Amino acid sequence: MRTTLHHHQEKPLKIEKKSTVKGAESIYQKLFAIRNGKKKVWIESYGCSASKADSEMIAGLLENDGYELATNEDESSINLIVTCSVKDVTEHRMLSRIDRLSKLGKPIVIAGCLPKADRYKVESLSPSASLLGPHSIDRTVDVVNYAISGQKKVILEDSAADKINIPRIRLNPIISIVEIASGCMSECTFCQTKLAKGWIRSYRIGDVIRQIQKDIDEGCKEIWLSSTDNGCYGKDIGSNLVELLTSCCEISGNYKIRVGMMNPMYLPNMIDDLVNVYVNNDRIFKFLHLPVQSGSDRILRKMKRGHSVKIFRDAVKAFRSKIPEMTIATDIIVGFPSETEEDFQKTLALLKETEPDIVNCSKYSARPKTQSAKLKQIGSNIVKQRSERLHLISKEIGTKRNSLWNGWTGEIIIDEIHNNKIQGRNYAYKPIIVSSPLFPIGTKIVVRIDSFSNSLLRSKAQYF
Repeated sequence: MRTTLHHHQEKPLKIEKKSTVKGAESIYQKLFAIRNGKKKVWIESYGCSASKADSEMIAGLLENDGYELATNEDESSINLIVTCSVKDVTEHRMLSRIDRLSKLGKPIVIAGCLPKADRYKVESLSPSASLLGPHSIDRTVDVVNYAISGQKKVILEDSAADKINIPRIRLNPIISIVEIASGCMSECTFCQTKLAKGWIRSYRIGDVIRQIQKDIDEGCKEIWLSSTDNGCYGKDIGSNLVELLTSCCEISGNYKIRVGMMNPMYLPNMIDDLVNVYVNNDRIFKFLHLPVQSGSDRILRKMKRGHSVKIFRDAVKAFRSKIPEMTIATDIIVGFPSETEEDFQKTLALLKETEPDIVNCSKYSARPKTQSAKLKQIGSNIVKQRSERLHLISKEIGTKRNSLWNGWTGEIIIDEIHNNKIQGRNYAYKPIIVSSPLFPIGTKIVVRIDSFSNSLLRSKAQYF
């Protein structure tokens, strides 16, 4: 499954499903007879891997209750959309879809972060919609049953049940998205996700291990460990990410683990142990998503990020000193309130120094109910111009980093097949497009890299 990182969002590959709009994901399998008089439900989701995992669990719970999963919204009896509220552009896309789905005259359920973070906005657009919060997945069947019977049902309060070891229908048959926690410990002034997901709630290592083992037994080859912030995992239950990863690597089977986003502030107390876990375990993709957001300490303080530029820089050096080819992704917010040209220049300088392979650039957008929304905003022309400059430098860095792989020969696993093209990932989670006859998803092949761009590697030759 191909994953493209944007700030903390991740978009899974469109595979074994159909999309009607960019960013949307439909979930379906072969149609089966409607049981107990239940109808067809159309499900689409937006946002990060945790949101995708939510949609997989929602689909699994509904299928277990006898619902048939529709192939599009036109053939459905009820529509369900799993939303994201991280930034304006995503929200606008979702609001457009909610408006479209509402006008179909069918019951609609709006799930995910948006109804929890801004219920008023959702209900003003679709007053009759039923609402399901991001921590209320176990109540999915109740909400859908009410909605399909013509009654509005709102369940936004957090459930006591953890979102793990729940039936699911996967978007990609070889990728297991395992949520290891919900919520976070940060107080970022720009973030609306915290309003929806709240404080950190880590899931027990034993429960996580059981989920992973089950998914491996069912044929999964990639395990994505996902949460709002993996860096603070375990701090509420007397554990940490290092302990979790060590336990995960002891599971028997043929798989690799992709560690999701972690904020830099939690790394100083575990950086040596975390690097060692990466170095000593071939089962972990040599990939790190570490959002710095700005290269200016002054702006980081205004963002209440809880880390300094030095903490990010030291973390990159620690990993790259042991694993020079380590793929590092980061996020940058351009145009945060009061960002000066000097602040922005510091960001550019930090990127040139640390050379992250992937830079997810977001133009700042004021999110409702966040602290930074009250601050004086920077002119849109300035933000646009800075964003263009940052993209240019990011592409140059990406091209330089990918050039290091030219001529590399090694094993990859095919995790995406789309439009008669196959893509695989190597041990550093680098996306590699392979020109060849189609291989089944999950197949391992050996390739030689013969060309590259700023965002991917290419191979024409395959060796078996």
